[in-house]
Amino acid sequence: MIAPSDKLALDNFRRAGRIAAECREWAVANIKPGVEIRWVLESIEQLIRERGAQPGFPAQSSRNAIAAHYCSDIHDTTRYEVGDCVKVDIGVHVDGYVADTAASVDLSHDGRWEKLVRASADALAAAIATVADGVPVGEVGAAIERTILAAGYQPVRNLTGHGLGRWKVHTPPQIPNQAEAGGGRLKSGMVFAIEPFACTGKGYITERGKAEVFMMVRPPMRAKGLDKDVLKDIESWRGLPIARRYFRHREPEVVEDTLSKLARQGSLMRYPPLVEADGVMVAQTEHSIYLGPDGVEILTAGK
Repeated sequence: MIAPSDKLALDNFRRAGRIAAECREWAVANIKPGVEIRWVLESIEQLIRERGAQPGFPAQSSRNAIAAHYCSDIHDTTRYEVGDCVKVDIGVHVDGYVADTAASVDLSHDGRWEKLVRASADALAAAIATVADGVPVGEVGAAIERTILAAGYQPVRNLTGHGLGRWKVHTPPQIPNQAEAGGGRLKSGMVFAIEPFACTGKGYITERGKAEVFMMVRPPMRAKGLDKDVLKDIESWRGLPIARRYFRHREPEVVEDTLSKLARQGSLMRYPPLVEADGVMVAQTEHSIYLGPDGVEILTAGK
């Protein structure tokens, strides 16, 4: 929540949102068949830093049935291919204030995923149109579900939008992608992300594959073999998500051992790719919103 008098917090959210939007548009223009995913992700993070901000979480780009959390390691040579439905998900923070945005790109020759991408974008617009002080989050989700179903697709029902805070990517409220009872209401002063996922499948994702994204969720317990330098690197992100490729300046075996020990003790969460069924295509669109005294402000609208 932002108090009306907290101009610095709002200015930082706005700046993070502008940078995130600029990076999103750069990514959409540069995602093409034959381009390495890792080059896109690392270029996004370089653009963020050049503009005086930092990644709010590792830049990610998921293809086809992978809905989210695909994050290249330092050796990843995977390239976008003709026919892909590509998502790019970008977080930016300015002094800890996080903006989150995403877009999808149809890399087919015949525009076969344009309608799917549009369904996600239209659902986001419909959701934003419902936003007001006191509106139940389930009403926002109902607008998303109704729009995606009308386009002939399914919303991904076990992914949600979320609140945004300082040094926090996910805070209350959760904003569902379907009609739900309960869950609270939107309130003036909130900053949050709405992110409809539309898919050609049943609309449920599961974790699959190796995690490249991690987040410290509680202070680490003392344990033999925890590398002090790696731990210092992790703690420097102050609880924001990080990627394995952030540690390229450290010995890989030492990094892996420290990450594994922290995960086993429950201090570090792993975030593997989130995948629908094989053969399913998923599109995502996302904006960060400030619900202020004068109504809705889309922080990541861009130009």
